[in-house]
Amino acid sequence: MNRRDFFLTSAAATLPAGALSAGPIAAAPQLGRPKLGCQSAPTNDTHLKYLARYGVESIVGYPEIADGRLYATVDELNRTRELCEKNKIKLDCIAPPFLASSHIDKEKHPAIMLAESPQRDRDIEDLQTMIKNCAAAGIPTIKYNMSILGVVRTGMTPGRGDASYVTWKLADAHPDPPLTRAGHVDADAAWERITYFLDHIIPVAEEYKVQMACHPHDPGMPPQGYQGVVRVLGTVDGLKKFVSIKESRYHGLNFCQGTVSEMLYHPGTEIFDVIRYFGSRGKIFNVHFRNIRGHRDDFMEVFPDNGSVDFVKAMRTYKEVGYSGMMMPDHVPHVESDPRGLQSFAFAYGYIRALIQST
Repeated sequence: MNRRDFFLTSAAATLPAGALSAGPIAAAPQLGRPKLGCQSAPTNDTHLKYLARYGVESIVGYPEIADGRLYATVDELNRTRELCEKNKIKLDCIAPPFLASSHIDKEKHPAIMLAESPQRDRDIEDLQTMIKNCAAAGIPTIKYNMSILGVVRTGMTPGRGDASYVTWKLADAHPDPPLTRAGHVDADAAWERITYFLDHIIPVAEEYKVQMACHPHDPGMPPQGYQGVVRVLGTVDGLKKFVSIKESRYHGLNFCQGTVSEMLYHPGTEIFDVIRYFGSRGKIFNVHFRNIRGHRDDFMEVFPDNGSVDFVKAMRTYKEVGYSGMMMPDHVPHVESDPRGLQSFAFAYGYIRALIQST
């Protein structure tokens, strides 16, 4: 998966995310309780049985798409949904085969993020088709990224037992190459590309009632940019601006709690009000429920029970705002004897399932 690819690179100091602002609540909270979910691939019978074994209720699925298309047909989506249902798992979301958290120099379909017309218009049309097909197949959500740099990290840190924690230290980072093929992308250019995309996608999502869930930039970078790119979705203020660009109940976030924690200087105290801000406005469509130890510019990705954020309090906060979507583990620690992370994911499933049941 693209979010498992970590790119080793660098920059200078940055500013804290802006204070949370008050404002009218735009959408009513969701009802019910959160669900144990997962976004790990592949979506085949073997992996679905593994997920079902540990109580996973709903997933992000990856349909098999023929002919190199950038959208799945209704038949392809229905086959994926039926395979999930056979294993008593709901297909609540899919990921398209582009707009992933991949580095632009390795991305096969970069036109949207590079503002390369007419190809970006053709790629947007393919995503519009995917939205229509998801509606026909009864799949309520599509998750996506608007990333140029992908997931940026600097190395590994020894962790609990024989585990290793993926680490980001801004002070140790050295961008290689200094610029990507995107060249210099300042904040104005980044917002223009994002707005162009939303102007063409969200009205279709609204028409077909399919939620579009965008992942934040991981991690937040200095305001002057990194590898020539300003990461506008790498602060809380940036995410607030993003959700306000198009007023729609179908425009919101794949709320990666780990990534948002990475934006904060004091995640152990600040994250709960961030959850309240977006959750009370109905802008959290699904959650990557992972923990970090540390803070902005200096953190490692750890197990859910040994990071800087109190996960019991976090789960209570999601329930407080009425969130009822998926709670998904993400970026589990690495263990050499468990190269696919299946044991680490199983630990996370059990931990999250217990929190859902007990809080």
